[in-house]
Amino acid sequence: MPHKIVSKRRLSEDVFTAEIEARLVAQARKPGQFVIVSLNNEYGERIPLTIADAEPKRGTIRLIWQRVGKTTAELADMQAGDEIANVTGPLGKPTHVENFGTVVCVGGGIGNAPLLPIAKALKKAGNKIISILGARNKELIILEDEFAAICDELIITTDDGSYGRKALVTEPLEEVCRRDNKPDQVVAIGPAIMMKFCCEVTKKFNIPTQVSLNTIMVDGTGMCGGCRVEIDGQAKFVCVDSPEFDGHKVNFDLMIKRLNAYKDQEQEAYEQYNEHRCKIGLDKRNAE
Repeated sequence: MPHKIVSKRRLSEDVFTAEIEARLVAQARKPGQFVIVSLNNEYGERIPLTIADAEPKRGTIRLIWQRVGKTTAELADMQAGDEIANVTGPLGKPTHVENFGTVVCVGGGIGNAPLLPIAKALKKAGNKIISILGARNKELIILEDEFAAICDELIITTDDGSYGRKALVTEPLEEVCRRDNKPDQVVAIGPAIMMKFCCEVTKKFNIPTQVSLNTIMVDGTGMCGGCRVEIDGQAKFVCVDSPEFDGHKVNFDLMIKRLNAYKDQEQEAYEQYNEHRCKIGLDKRNAE
């Protein structure tokens, strides 16, 4: 059964959000879970996307993605009324939510999308929420207003200083960890290198830290092994064993190496699609 795109808009130059019809997923979804999206039944890539929000009564889920490869570019070129062939989920284990006390939510770029439903759930559970959102520049900061609506404290950083504070997210994170009442929990989601350094900061202060891993994924059921990571010396599969793990136990160096395995092929496929798209005029359609 195809899934219609109810609405779609651009959040930044290469980041998009869409509301998708997926009634059963919307009813069952919990924070931290994701779906596997396939745009075409006959061919094409299967990509994992976090469920950023859901409206069970409307039967819709909200997806947010960044245009980085061929399939995410194809999805970016689709419009309201178009249909996605398959939306499989919800997959993965939900976030463990309880009243920890004070929780710092650290988001990097597109990582704000999976972080938002987790922050909402933690706030609803009674936690004090401090959010630190970072990106390379102002244009790439997404969901700021939605975080501001639920956070007790919100810190914005940009690498170039074009908005908020000129710093990496690790700088204010360390300052918050040094406060007299240090945080009880940290949740960090973003690029692998960002999560790695966030965990190095929190480990110095012995603050439990959860990360959501964005590995290569194909089937989402643990069979292909593409999402394999090393956690505390043991092999785990991101799609079925979480995707959230104790950040202090993740072998980030190995994960980053595996993430880079298909970078050349991904770039080549994107360039070929982009060239074809320009020839048939989709760039004009996407800009409207």
